[in-house]
Amino acid sequence: MYSARTRVENEQWVKEIETVTDELDLDADATSTATDLFLSGVPEAERSKRAVMAASIYAASLISGQAQSQSDVADAAGVARLTIQQRWKELLRDAGMEPPSW
Repeated sequence: MYSARTRVENEQWVKEIETVTDELDLDADATSTATDLFLSGVPEAERSKRAVMAASIYAASLISGQAQSQSDVADAAGVARLTIQQRWKELLRDAGMEPPSW
């Protein structure tokens, strides 16, 4: 879980998550899940935040049953597909979830 302070300190990223999930036509539950995943594992390095944001959105799309391709999420979030591929499973594990094995 994350603190209210974490949310306030990362408000620009929360807004970016909302923008990207809107572009991908994900619902409010997916947006909320992506936000929770992101804020639960916000990296300290500013340059890593976009990657974690994109991985959070991709993972949330799977969790919510609104699966998006890694390429579509990467394009909408402004990262490389490989960035998502390398991070999303670890992000789920860190959140206490077991990623699919496919």
